Amino acid sequence: MKALLASTCLTLGVMSLSSMAYAQECGSVMIASMNWQSAEVLSNVDKIILTEGYGCSAEITIGDTVPTITSMAEKGEPDIAPEAWIDLLPDVVKKGIEDGKLIQAANVLPDGGVNGWWIPKYLADAHPEIKTIQDALAHPELFPAPEDASKGAVYNGPQGWGATVITANLFKAYGAEAAGFTLVDSGSAAGLDASIAKAYETQSGWLGFYWAPTAILGKYEMVLLDWGVEEDPDMWAKCITVEGCADPKPAAWPTDHVYTLVSTSFSERAGADVIDYLNKRAWSNQTVGGLMSWMTDNQATGEEGARQFLKASEDVWMQWVPQEVAEKIKASL
Repeated sequence: MKALLASTCLTLGVMSLSSMAYAQECGSVMIASMNWQSAEVLSNVDKIILTEGYGCSAEITIGDTVPTITSMAEKGEPDIAPEAWIDLLPDVVKKGIEDGKLIQAANVLPDGGVNGWWIPKYLADAHPEIKTIQDALAHPELFPAPEDASKGAVYNGPQGWGATVITANLFKAYGAEAAGFTLVDSGSAAGLDASIAKAYETQSGWLGFYWAPTAILGKYEMVLLDWGVEEDPDMWAKCITVEGCADPKPAAWPTDHVYTLVSTSFSERAGADVIDYLNKRAWSNQTVGGLMSWMTDNQATGEEGARQFLKASEDVWMQWVPQEVAEKIKASL
């Protein structure tokens, strides 16, 4: 019994010393939470893992893409942007790295941020010949417009979104009107979501703009159509992204690159173990989409979503941290 108690005390002592070492190295850390669901839950996952697993004193600050990345690149604050869509500010990110203010950590969404035109999986299964935008536009009868079933419908995004301008230009570029389609104004993100939900409820055709990862695609399985052409950066920059462009041509929608950004000052004081975690921590669009769907259905906060993920998806996150860190995180839940 004495030997067992001594062994247990030794083990606890080693774990305690390990925790103290992590805490001493990590110190305080400010994590940016962007104003969308996937970024909110990931920032809370980081907060829990860094606090409970590595002994950091982690806090969350609310931000948005442009001000957060700009501040990190110029001032080195905040310490971590867990989900940074770097293609929105490529020059700022590049300069921040060159100036020694930033380091680029994990490719947090290896699938990328995906925008495009989607159809329901049940329709794709029933019509395996439909794989591209051109294939879908050859069958307006499969995608009846809500106001005129004699025409096909392409659902656009909400007013004011850049993606809505892009979809309108692509509708023109692919000759969708001549193919018998009309472009449907969804009005809002909620309206767009409702059109997908209604299609699933009635098992009817649906074709339109959406993006991943999102809660709605975590709940309703959709298939992304191929653009049938290669990317054309010049056409994309000069026409497809420009409202009212007179002569857009077909071009594939580029995949957005989504990385974790870390301030150099934090990386230098946090210790190799913490940075190793931030370099490993990544999840698939399917994983985060399913989690966001759970959050939406349960009206859950980012912290509640993070705890649900850590309880339900050990097979994912335990690959990011050493066993001793994983045990401390599990005990905290």
